[in-house]
Formats: sequence, structure tokens, C-alpha cells
Amino acid sequence: MTIGVGTQTQEQALASLSDMTEDVVSIALVEFEQRIAKAQQLMQQQGIEAIYVNAGTNLYYFTGTKWYASERMVGAIIPATGDVEYIAPAFELDTLEGFMAIKGKVNTWHEDESPYALFANTVSQMGISSGKIGIDESTAFFIFDGMRLANSELEYVNAKSITAGCRMIKSASELALLQRAKDMTLAVHIAAASILREGITTAEVEQFIHEAHKKVGASAGSYFCIVLFGEDTAYPHGVKSPKSLDVNDTVLIDTGCQLQGYNSDITRTYVFGEPNERQRELWQLEQQAQLAAFEAAQIGKTCASVDKAAREVIVNAGFGPGYDVPGLPHRTGHGVGLDIHEWPYLVLNDHTELTAGMCFSNEPMLCVPGEFGVRHEDHFYMTEKGAVWFTEPAKSIDDPFGLA
Repeated sequence: MTIGVGTQTQEQALASLSDMTEDVVSIALVEFEQRIAKAQQLMQQQGIEAIYVNAGTNLYYFTGTKWYASERMVGAIIPATGDVEYIAPAFELDTLEGFMAIKGKVNTWHEDESPYALFANTVSQMGISSGKIGIDESTAFFIFDGMRLANSELEYVNAKSITAGCRMIKSASELALLQRAKDMTLAVHIAAASILREGITTAEVEQFIHEAHKKVGASAGSYFCIVLFGEDTAYPHGVKSPKSLDVNDTVLIDTGCQLQGYNSDITRTYVFGEPNERQRELWQLEQQAQLAAFEAAQIGKTCASVDKAAREVIVNAGFGPGYDVPGLPHRTGHGVGLDIHEWPYLVLNDHTELTAGMCFSNEPMLCVPGEFGVRHEDHFYMTEKGAVWFTEPAKSIDDPFGLA
């Protein structure tokens, strides 16, 4: 039996876990202020008068205001110079102010009024009557359309160069939160492997992982969870009717949690029983691809070059070519932070240069439909000296968690 797999009950596994968040440090007010200052600097360089950031991760990133996007317009206007102002329903005013880290004037609208007309009036009062207004790329179309119709004198542009320009370079505080979130999920992975038994269902394992994430300090439990057994593992995001666990099945578990909004996302693949030669061969090939991507991640190189390095390992072994299956059908990795998938991406058409502070998943999955799949997923961040792992890759197919 693979080391660490099928060794204890769910009760024993949960009892072995404890809260890992007691010493976590939150993002400080001064950092939110620095983020706004950087956004304003970029706006001035690019000739953008202001950006609108909608409820969601962009609003939180810049203002510390946690608010979920809905059919009601809630967001902030960050001008190239001057103070931040907010747009919100009048009945949410007191609640919104309670969530703000960056304080500012809240411009409110009643349910029978237009928030888009309010937006137009607000930017005018802020001294903006013409020029470019950047719109948060995650803003729903109906909000953008309402803005455009309310004031067609402004030129509306994608704010991604500002939002991504700030968010894809992580601070030391962000790296610390990402590190702890990933440490938490790796502990959950080890516990999940230990409860496997013949006949267990994917739903049972997913529920355990949800509770285990809570036990290590993720109050909302799992942010997502994919559990697959046997031939189902060949399909990156699962199948409609997943099978239960049989002896000698390949096991693929991909899960993560959030810590103060920052995401973990780790995949482990191993065998419930004794790996055969084919499982050993493809497991090792997948790890070679993952390590090739890591070695290729160097300052000044492009995201595309990292994907290319991993893909060449897979293709040279007779799979593919390109994104064809059997082979590696998706990008090698994605940026990660407040969004589990964010800019930039380790894919052949992303020519962004790697810069210190960028964070990525590294997961060049090998998919062989009709047999099984292998995905090793760990994350790394860029430093001036190259890439550094958040979590070390799996040790071996016989001892994936390095427990021996």
C-alpha cells in the first residue's frame, strides 16, 4: 500500500488536525493605501482619469471593502489624483461603511433611481468631464452598459492594465497569507489520503476534506474540491457520475481553501494499493514536466516559455502534440491570489515577462483517456533569484507526502 494511504479512520484523521491560523497577520491599512497610490501612478502614466472597481476581489484589493457582486451596483471610483469615492444603494450605507478599510464619500442611490446616472454625476463632481475611465474587467456588462448610456462623453477602457498591473505582483504580506493557506491544504491532503478505503465514494472524501479545512482554520471549509478515482482521473475537472474507490485505482484530489481571501490550490495523485509499471511511468513523466516548468521560471523569461518547457517533456515522450490528448490539454499554470485563477497565465500565448512577486500554480497534467490521468500541482512565487516553491512537489508515487 502507498505510504500514508488508508491508515486511519475519519475521526482519527480529523483529531490529528488543529487550527493553523492563530498567528496569521492581516493586510494592514497602509498596504491598501500603497495599492491605491500604485494604481494612481499607473493611471497617470497611461492617461486614464479614473477607474471603477466593482464589488468583488478588485474592490477588496484596493479598498479593503469586502462586498459580493450582485444585481445592485456597488463599487469604488479611484481617480488618478484625489480621494476614493464609492457608489452604493442608500439602504446599504451603514453596512458598507462598516466594511471599509479605506474611508471615502459614499454616493448613494435609492431603489427607484439609476446608479448609472449617479456614477455620471459623481465623476463630473470629481472634476472628470472627459477622457478615459477604466472599468474593472470583472464588472458585469449591464453595469458597464448603464454607465456608457448615462455618459457617452467619456471613453471607457478596460482597467486590466491597472488592476492586474497591481495585483499580479504580491507583497510580503500577501505571500505570507498564500503560504499559510497552502500549508493548510497540504495538511488536509495528508489527512484525506489516510482515510481512503475500498468502496469509499468521492462525495465522502469531499465532505471529509471540507471538514478538515475547517479544522485547520479555514472558516468556510473547502473553497473547491475535486476527488476522482481510476479512469475518471483522466478528465481534469471530473465526470458526471464519479466511481467509488477500488484497489489499485489511481487517486486524484485537487482542493483548496481561502485565508483572508487568499487561495490555496494543490493537487496530489497517487495509487490506492500497489502502483503498476504504467502508473509509475506516467506519474514520473508528469513530475518531470512539473520540474521542467519550475526550472524554466526565471526572471525576464516569459510565461509562455514555462508552458513550453513542461509541454516539451510530455510531447517528447510521445504524447500530444500541443494541447491534444493523450497529453497535456490545458495550460501549465495560472496566477493565484485573491482569485484562484488570475493573471498572468503559464500558457503559450501569454508573453508576460516573469517578475519578482508573481505567483503561479504549476500543474502540467498528463491525461490519458481510457486509462487514467496524473496531475501534480504545487505553487511557486518568483524572486530575483528565480522561482521558490510554496509547497514541495510530491516525493514519489510510493511515498507522495514524504512520510517515510
